[in-house]
Amino acid sequence: MKVILRSDLEGYGFMGDVIEVKDGFANNYLIPRGLALPATEGNVKHIRDILAQKRRKLEREKESAQKIAKKLEGTIVEVKRKVGEGGKLFGSVTVSDILQALKEKGFELDRKNILMKSGIREIGIHTISVRLHREVSVDIKVDVKPEEEE
Repeated sequence: MKVILRSDLEGYGFMGDVIEVKDGFANNYLIPRGLALPATEGNVKHIRDILAQKRRKLEREKESAQKIAKKLEGTIVEVKRKVGEGGKLFGSVTVSDILQALKEKGFELDRKNILMKSGIREIGIHTISVRLHREVSVDIKVDVKPEEEE
């Protein structure tokens, strides 16, 4: 029986693929769970329309991410922290600190956009990667400076 997949199915194909499966597998598993539809002309057209909408939406999101990336490119964010002996920070500079500094510069990003394995624990300039879209990422610099004591 030919079916069209409504979602990605490991080992069988991706959304929109028309595949040939045994009748029992299609009727007892794929179709009742909403994973596939019978591959009629109308269903194929419907899924193709949905895929085209998703593709257009992803393109718009990618274009938007590229615009933000151009603005972010070359950005240096300054964060001040208390420093102890030998230039070591009390605590560390976290994703939240970087997000706050970016917000002050006019960039509204989400935590998941900032790619950092661990917090920054030393003063100086550090490079951080910001992923705005699956295919769009940009590096920014974080300048960690000692906080002025009064």
